[in-house]
Amino acid sequence: MKIFLPGGAGLVGINLIASITSSNPDWKMVVVDKNLNSINVARRIFPDVSYLCEDLSFTKNQKWPFEIKDCDICIMLQAEIGSVNDKLFEINNIKTTKVILNELKKFGVSRIIHISSSVVNSKSDDLYTKTKRQQELIVLSHFPDSVILRPTLMFGWFDRKHLGWLSNLMVSFPFFPIPGRGQFIRQPLYVGDFCSIIKSCICDPSLKGSYNITGLEKIKYVDLMKILRKIKSSKTLFIYLPIPLFSFLLRLWAFISNKPAFTSSQLYALIAGDQFELIDWPTIFKVEKTNIENALNLTHNDPRYSKIKIPF
Repeated sequence: MKIFLPGGAGLVGINLIASITSSNPDWKMVVVDKNLNSINVARRIFPDVSYLCEDLSFTKNQKWPFEIKDCDICIMLQAEIGSVNDKLFEINNIKTTKVILNELKKFGVSRIIHISSSVVNSKSDDLYTKTKRQQELIVLSHFPDSVILRPTLMFGWFDRKHLGWLSNLMVSFPFFPIPGRGQFIRQPLYVGDFCSIIKSCICDPSLKGSYNITGLEKIKYVDLMKILRKIKSSKTLFIYLPIPLFSFLLRLWAFISNKPAFTSSQLYALIAGDQFELIDWPTIFKVEKTNIENALNLTHNDPRYSKIKIPF
């Protein structure tokens, strides 16, 4: 088995490498990602995997297209999630998808697992949401039998954004800001469980279609932060900020930094009130669910990977 992993040096990609390396060490993986810092971390931990630091939005003078020719499957992971540069959503979510799919067809790779997002079913209408919806349509127009997986907010090892960034904030500052009263519902998904789902799709070619992979435990944002604070043994105090003030501070941060970990558009997606469909994915994909507290404990206290940081 040889697996092509475009965008494979992110949260899902590196966790998937860790999972496959542990359970299927004979499988070969080729990772293509333009984030050199992430590739360097992954290469240090998993040296037997092949890595290319290249741009997936074009093929000229790039080595990655030639790596496709003897691959059995593509796990499509590349995506722009949060950026202050609007053009990156079009480039990283739309253009790269078209380019990769054309190369897959050229070399006869027919099995595609596309990692989409729960935002395609969201009330939000930001650039991330719009381009992820378009991305799904492009994948299905090229490969109608693809597997489409739509995970909710994920957390786990190697998380430099989301809960990983929040946990670092908790142990670094005496105060921790909460938007509003923090009562909006979250359905977080442990990336270890999600990687098990992906591996089931790799092993079972009969799996096709679109699946909403939602965290099965509904939890208020503030309660999730309380669990995280307990696991991190943090003494930080929560301060509750009005949404407009929180949004203003995020916009100010984005003005100062060209790579903010959290943007105002992501804030409004967070508080939009979305609650996503629950399906019995443990039965469908024959995997065992990890509860939130155990998953957070594994994320932050595992002796192998919990201390490894991906540069922002």
